Amino acid sequence: MKKPTIKSLKEKAESMEITEAYKWLSSLPEEYGESVKKLADKYYKRMELMKKEEERLLAMSSLESEAYGNGYCFVGGIDEAGRGPLAGPVVAACVILPKGCLLHKLNDSKKLSSAVRYELYTRIKAEAVSYGIGIVENYIIDDINIYEATKKAMELAVNCMKTRPDFLIIDAVKLKLDIPQKAVPKADQNSVSVAAASILAKVTRDRMMEKLDGIYPGYGFARHKGYGTAEHIAAIKEKGLCPIHRISFTKNFV
Repeated sequence: MKKPTIKSLKEKAESMEITEAYKWLSSLPEEYGESVKKLADKYYKRMELMKKEEERLLAMSSLESEAYGNGYCFVGGIDEAGRGPLAGPVVAACVILPKGCLLHKLNDSKKLSSAVRYELYTRIKAEAVSYGIGIVENYIIDDINIYEATKKAMELAVNCMKTRPDFLIIDAVKLKLDIPQKAVPKADQNSVSVAAASILAKVTRDRMMEKLDGIYPGYGFARHKGYGTAEHIAAIKEKGLCPIHRISFTKNFV
């Protein structure tokens, strides 16, 4: 019987789950040679990385596990994007992940590349038990201030969910909702559901700013997303404010 080529072995291994591929490659007779041993070692390293990633995610799930242990069934994490920009809305999201859900690469949105955020955005929406997104526009921010606008966006996110959370994890904000809440410093780094919410909020807002760049060209919204970069401030000084600017944030420039 003709011995399989290393190429065909690689192709078969790639079609398997990582642990399964490692066990299969390790079981091949020694006659397959050093190339197969190196391939098995490659899958062993992948397996170890996967194990470490799962350990990290389990540690990030401790707040959710504690809530489940206290009898809650639908644990929602809340986060926002866009508190600091000079233009555009503040966007909040609330996410209930399935119990024990470990989405590899999941982390605080600020720690992820744009490509990974977009990948996780799709996976979170597909796998979440429920999610909601709340948007508060710039003129309301000017009217009630950014802190109150952020809370309003968070409350809107919860109130539009198909499955209502029975417990909320949130970063140092108390909401006027009849739901038990736990305030946690740096919650987006210490809770999988809050990290998931941070990604939905960030990607939603980024996409909004990219569309608004086409409506209000010349400010660079697609690049800086409304934040106070040197490019953005220079554009405000040259062109003045446009309808999506936060007047209360831009008094020093106009």
